Amino acid sequence: MIREGDRVLLIDRRGKRYLVAVSNREFHTDLGVLDLGELIGKDHGTSISSHRGETFRVLKPDINDIIAKMQRGPQIVHPKDAGIIIAYAGISSGDTVVEAGAGSGALTLFLANVVGPQGRVISYEVREDHAEIARKNVEMAGFSDRVTIKLGNIYEGIEEDHADHIVLDLPQPEKVLPHAIEVLRPGGYFVAYTPCANQVHRFFQAFQEYRGEFYKPRVVEVLVREHEVKRECMRPKTTMLAHTGYITFLRKL
Repeated sequence: MIREGDRVLLIDRRGKRYLVAVSNREFHTDLGVLDLGELIGKDHGTSISSHRGETFRVLKPDINDIIAKMQRGPQIVHPKDAGIIIAYAGISSGDTVVEAGAGSGALTLFLANVVGPQGRVISYEVREDHAEIARKNVEMAGFSDRVTIKLGNIYEGIEEDHADHIVLDLPQPEKVLPHAIEVLRPGGYFVAYTPCANQVHRFFQAFQEYRGEFYKPRVVEVLVREHEVKRECMRPKTTMLAHTGYITFLRKL
């Protein structure tokens, strides 16, 4: 049942999506004005009509809807990369994840969605303006109960005394290795997302000093190619989401 304050996804006849918070107020679109108060007490999947008679379907937003509509600041980690990070590291409900490089908070939200209300995501960010954007997006997503955005430099140390996983979106993730070995549980993953090959090379040069602390080093890149499906033909789309970053995985011994 939809309650006041809940966020819902409205979809019009063109497929355009609107993420809105339900309250006793009007919501203006180019297809007419909606009375959002009509949704209170209704079930997801219902419809609402504008004053012009245009119908909007009402759905419960998933994490991808929320991230697509959240406030943007710096470049985000894309869903294709976030999915691989979560899957390959085995991040699951109840885990404690230390993250750094919160940025706009997209990866933070993906992690928070997976660890659930019993888990924790502690995200370090050095820039106050980025941290503020991330905090607003965490609040908008309803994850304030499990996420802490911390203004600080993880290169200087990790304040937490335990982490199931460490996930970094930083220019020099190798600087976190000496701190990670102190707090990362045996079997937990150290994950570094870096856009450039020279960053990966520099990381593995530094990694040699800590090789005895980790095993199963792995570097992956995720490319996504969507296809057009028509009545008599299926073919790849002309453009694809190709390189966004390299993802390095280390597992703590």
